[in-house]
Amino acid sequence: MIKAFLTAIITLILVVIASYYEQVYIKNSFEEFNEVTFIAYQKTENQTAVKDDVLTVQKLWLEKKKTLHIFIPHNDIKEVDLWISEAVTLVEKKLWEDALSKLEVVLEITEQIPKTYLLKLENIL
Repeated sequence: MIKAFLTAIITLILVVIASYYEQVYIKNSFEEFNEVTFIAYQKTENQTAVKDDVLTVQKLWLEKKKTLHIFIPHNDIKEVDLWISEAVTLVEKKLWEDALSKLEVVLEITEQIPKTYLLKLENIL
């Protein structure tokens, strides 16, 4: 009886620690990604962006998504992939307004994704 109780308590503690780590990791990953994306957004807004600026965002995203696949659904990742790919092409063609809107969506999506995985009452119910 005591063994089972201790096993349950230890398991609960491990789950809580793992959940905390997951949330911190996701938050930090998206914060770093948003910083790089915001720089590309500002350059696009000033019409000084080049294809490599958005490719830097895409490259960082490709690195981040390798481990983010563990924590978040493929559809969320795929959506970010698509918006970034479109932004790369639009910056290359110097279609600033369209590229700006794509990067704005990327910023918004990557701001919202971590919020949907936080341990909050609204996300649980």
